[in-house]
Formats: sequence, structure tokens, C-alpha cells
Amino acid sequence: MYADINGLKLYYEVHGAGRPVVLLHGAMSAIPSSFGPLVDALADTRQVIAVEQQGHGRTADIDRPLSVAQMADDTLALLAHLGIEQADLIGYSLGAGVALDIVIRHPGVVGKAVLESVTFDVTGLHPGLLEAMADPSPARSPFEQEYLALAPDPGHWPQLVAKLQAMQFPEITAETVSAIQTPLLLVIGDADIVVPEHTVAMFRLLGGGVLGDVAPLPATQLAVLPGTSHTGVPGRTNMLMTMIPPFLDAG
Repeated sequence: MYADINGLKLYYEVHGAGRPVVLLHGAMSAIPSSFGPLVDALADTRQVIAVEQQGHGRTADIDRPLSVAQMADDTLALLAHLGIEQADLIGYSLGAGVALDIVIRHPGVVGKAVLESVTFDVTGLHPGLLEAMADPSPARSPFEQEYLALAPDPGHWPQLVAKLQAMQFPEITAETVSAIQTPLLLVIGDADIVVPEHTVAMFRLLGGGVLGDVAPLPATQLAVLPGTSHTGVPGRTNMLMTMIPPFLDAG
């Protein structure tokens, strides 16, 4: 389905019924590569709304820079279009940054949020990431293959990559993170592009790290997926389903 949102023909899917949960994909990715079987698994008990952002998947690009804040605004406009006042969010990578932006700027719209591979500043990224990005493989990545199969203009791939490279990612202060009241589930792979120390620091800013046998458990939870890279996180559906529904459904 498509909705006219802020100059976009924004592609989205709706699966299942129940309390709404919005899925927000990663950079260069789309719904299938960011979530795969998780969509149907969640739809057994939830209304799942999966979005493809500007220039990604089946949503054509427009003459506008890419930004986290704009993607957040587009997502909020879609929820308003659908008449949804509050939803839970699940974001992967860039989508986790979009979800975090919504949590910070519009907390009343969000019940709970699952943030897979999120950073709140650039110090959280693995130091080897930029070197890896500077030496791309000559073979087409799975993301490019997905784009060629889904995009309205498959030839636009180089422009999407260039726009993503030009994006300015928000730098969020520790004080802003500490002020978040929305319950979060922070998820990373143990071989992710996000260093574990950063995610643990974020967890502590959100009240984590208490001695749970003698103190109340915090609203925010932390999960590290073993033997899992950044691009491997979406493939851990079985693991994620042991964590995400209990977190979202808890009172």
C-alpha cells in the first residue's frame, strides 16, 4: 500500500491485528532484509505496520536530502494518516535511530521501543567500520540485489548510496538519553558495528545495571545476541521472538 506523505508515495504494509507495532528498516535495506520472518511472527498477536522510507525499497526517492529527523516525521505522518495515536516501535540500524528520534521528540506517540544496533553518538560505532566501507566488495551486496528487485527505479541505487553517505547523523547527549522515560529494549550482535561498551553505557544511562535481586528492575532491557554480526541480527528471528513479545507485552 502507498500513502501520500510529505511529498512521498510512502510504501507500507499492514499485517495481523492487535496493538500496533511499527517496523523501521536499516540503511540501504527494506522490509524483507531488515525483518524477514519477524513480520509474520509478530503478526500472530499484533498489528504490524512495516514502512519503507524515502528512496528505500518500494518508496521512490524525491528531491530532498535524507535525514533521521525527516524519516521520523514521515513515520509520524503515516501513523496520523492511519489514525494511530500510539504504537510500539521496532527499529533496526538506521531505523533504530529513527525510532530513537521519535522517542526523544514525540514520546507520547510511543508505548515501548525495541532498538536493534543503535548508537546515540558516533563513538558507538566500531572503529573498523569506515575502513570496511572504503573498500567495498565488487560483488553486489544483498541490499543492492533487494533494491534492484523492489525499487520503482532500480537505476537509482548509486544516488541512494550517495545520499546516505552525505547524511548527517544526530549527536545525542548523555543527558538527553538519561531523560528518556519510554521503556526500551536495546539489542546488538556481539560482532555488531556498534561496540558493546557503547550499548552498555546507554543501558546504564537508562537506569540499567542495577543489582536486580535487591533493587527494582529497570524499564529498559539489554540483549546481546551471541555469534551475530550487524547484518546477522535480522536473521535471528527465533532469538528475537523470545525477547521482543515478552518485553512489549509486559505491563
